[in-house]
Amino acid sequence: MDLVVTRFDHPDARKLNDEVQAEYAVRYDDVGDLTPLAPEMFDPPHGLYLLAYDPLGRPVATGGWRSRDAAGDEGYRDGDAEIKRMFVVPEARGLGLARRILARLEDDARRAGRTRMVLETGIAQPEAMNLYASSGYTMLPREEQFGFYRHSPSSRCYAKDLRAAGQP
Repeated sequence: MDLVVTRFDHPDARKLNDEVQAEYAVRYDDVGDLTPLAPEMFDPPHGLYLLAYDPLGRPVATGGWRSRDAAGDEGYRDGDAEIKRMFVVPEARGLGLARRILARLEDDARRAGRTRMVLETGIAQPEAMNLYASSGYTMLPREEQFGFYRHSPSSRCYAKDLRAAGQP
């Protein structure tokens, strides 16, 4: 599977975003994720957006990170990089794509000087919670949650320090 850097508004990215939104709507019995996102939020060096393509050239997975800082009242910290739109189409699940995308996003955010990777997922996504826990992410207590859904009882926020051991 090829991982390709693209923009969040690329037609294949929009296609997979529509698919993940439909899945969120089913899992949470609502309209999907309403977090405000703009394509430029993922433009390097302040972010990165990836698409994975199968050998037939079909888009099968996606994920991105965007820079976040303490400005505003959403609970971010200076140096945060936030994961958004991690998604693997059902027929490509179980192949390790999410783990590959996550590792690539972490490496890129680290190179961009970000110090902490954060993400929000929900209780109707146990496979996502398992992926993040098994990848070194810690679920944050309610008072440390961040982002658009920080007050939702179904929201779970995770964080991982991106600094190498011994660095400030």
